[in-house]
Amino acid sequence: MPEEESAVAGAIESRRREFSVGRACARSALAKLGFPPCAIPSGPDRAPVWPAGVVGSITHCAGFCAAAVALQEDYVALGIDAEVDEELPSGVLELISVDEEREWLANAPRRLNWGRLLFSAKESIFKAWFPLTREWLEFEDAVITFIPDGTFVARLPNTLMPTRNCAWELRGRFSIANGLVLTAVFIAG
Repeated sequence: MPEEESAVAGAIESRRREFSVGRACARSALAKLGFPPCAIPSGPDRAPVWPAGVVGSITHCAGFCAAAVALQEDYVALGIDAEVDEELPSGVLELISVDEEREWLANAPRRLNWGRLLFSAKESIFKAWFPLTREWLEFEDAVITFIPDGTFVARLPNTLMPTRNCAWELRGRFSIANGLVLTAVFIAG
């Protein structure tokens, strides 16, 4: 839509396509909540600007785009992320993790790309966190614990918590299927 164009005006074609498909997914999700088709422009921080009363998140990676939306009366925030299920590039794990996480990952079952899952979980947390607080969350600010049932918990320093009555732990879900790592975090209203 024209109101969205400025966000990708100078981008390469593949980025423009991902952006367009992501916004189409978001409009489809909004339609399921009863919203008419509308523009979803990017704010100055590049985050989607949702219609009043809506929270949401958009994600994309090679060959996959998705969006999730909810009414703000039901959820304070949500974040989703999708990554290709492959090992992280060399050196990235050290940049996105803390000692506690690296120790756990060193002893984790080898059947999953745990580093990629950790990266995706932290991306989902940021996507839920930033619209709520308008504060940057660094990778080391969220310490993730994975639970075998497909969930995870993120501990956040209570000095970072927003003024709303939010817990200092965020809970999320993960799935690894069809060559993708998928994570989602939500904060109920």
